[in-house]
Amino acid sequence: MCRSSLFAVCGVLLVSVLWAHAAAPAAAVPSSGPAGRLNVLLITADDMDFHSLGVCGNKTPDITPHLDKLAAEGMRFTHAHVTVAVCQPSREVLMTGRYPHRNGGMGFEPIHRDVPTLQESLRQAGYLNGIFAKVIHLAPEDKFCWDTIVHPEELGQGRSPELYYEHAKRFFEGAKAAGRPFFLMANSHDPHRPFAGSDGEQDRAERRAKRKNRVAVGGFPPADRYYRPDEVDMPGFLPDLPNVRKEVAQYYSSVHRCDQTVGEVLRALEETGFADNTLVMFLSDNGMAFPFAKTNCYRASTRMPWIVRWPGKTRAGRVEEEHMISGIDFMPTILEATGLAPVSGVDGRSFVPVLCGERQADRDLVYTVFNRTSANNAYPMRSIQTRRWVYIFSPWSDGTTVFKNESQSGLTFAAMQRAAKDDEAVASRVELFVHRVPQEFYDYESDPFAMHNLIDEPKHRSEIERLRARMLDVMKASDDPLLETFRKHVEK
Repeated sequence: MCRSSLFAVCGVLLVSVLWAHAAAPAAAVPSSGPAGRLNVLLITADDMDFHSLGVCGNKTPDITPHLDKLAAEGMRFTHAHVTVAVCQPSREVLMTGRYPHRNGGMGFEPIHRDVPTLQESLRQAGYLNGIFAKVIHLAPEDKFCWDTIVHPEELGQGRSPELYYEHAKRFFEGAKAAGRPFFLMANSHDPHRPFAGSDGEQDRAERRAKRKNRVAVGGFPPADRYYRPDEVDMPGFLPDLPNVRKEVAQYYSSVHRCDQTVGEVLRALEETGFADNTLVMFLSDNGMAFPFAKTNCYRASTRMPWIVRWPGKTRAGRVEEEHMISGIDFMPTILEATGLAPVSGVDGRSFVPVLCGERQADRDLVYTVFNRTSANNAYPMRSIQTRRWVYIFSPWSDGTTVFKNESQSGLTFAAMQRAAKDDEAVASRVELFVHRVPQEFYDYESDPFAMHNLIDEPKHRSEIERLRARMLDVMKASDDPLLETFRKHVEK
């Protein structure tokens, strides 16, 4: 049933319907789970691009059979985005329903202690909260009320399908024995760098093996399959160069291993008898760690393969192509699905009506942000994305500041820099990536990989102004610290 309520920020009543957020009466409590409540299994990938899945069009052979099966059993969103394209802030948004500038997690730091978390609501309702890997990316730890913590060192550095199966089965059996509903966040470290079969993976393994006082130190588990460069389906926003293909093949080997992890966690769920009364969600925390994806505001940065299987609610094999959802919507959605009271002050709203096959108004765009890299370098960016258009504001771009991020390690960016000496098209891409421009505007209908910036095209002026106005509305509503900077820039 579609429900919504007015969203308040800093005590100011918002009149824009677009950013009215849910504080609705809770949905009917499912009766089939332990203690009469629905269980929740959230499985996340680390740095996985939307097009990495076979079901999303990837033609790399046998790339994601388990995720493809999950999509066939549930529903898949084609316009789902995380709110910020880097791990810790992205995950903290999921569990607070607030933008980073409203929960305090602007970069790699803890959220504010007065910000409510999803796990606090679940614990109060008697849920057993568990997390596998990525533990440090939800901080402070006590705010997330974990009853079970399994660190990545106990999971083959977060990359062993077999170990995820063992720990998942143990967790599910424990919940059954305790007679408690559960929320499990099973986080794979794949396909984060270092990629399977890369020199970086070997180097990282050797460094880890030398560390003291760690549990199960050592190397990474082998991948079940290592793709050849000639087998892979190349992302369209990257140049097709030999070393880029080589690294994409390593990335896809990691994607395939992540898919096996998903399959093993779901096998444990099935074997313990919980498949029919558990809401399963799969998504990635941000895009792939390549240029023009992770730690940016492009579609490739935030658009995620978001799959939901909710027995008795989602229709098998449904592809949701109309409604846009965002990371800020995760917490209110889980609260409504589990029949728990809404939390005030969130920026997102529940998309339970969409999961149940209903239309939901005002889901025609998402607001995405970026603030700081893991190295604490500040590159503030804001974006408004619709199904067709994206407008990006990057006030850090001044022609001299140089962008540096994790994506410049490894083979791809070095290959692009070498090719740029003789290839003007690649040189232009390298220049844009390093220095960017203050404003970008792309038409994904004609330019799906954002290769042609249309910000100065007169025929698009009205659409650009429309998205700028929408961005201004969200900034005001959420008290975005970039509000005055943006206002001054566009009013020049």
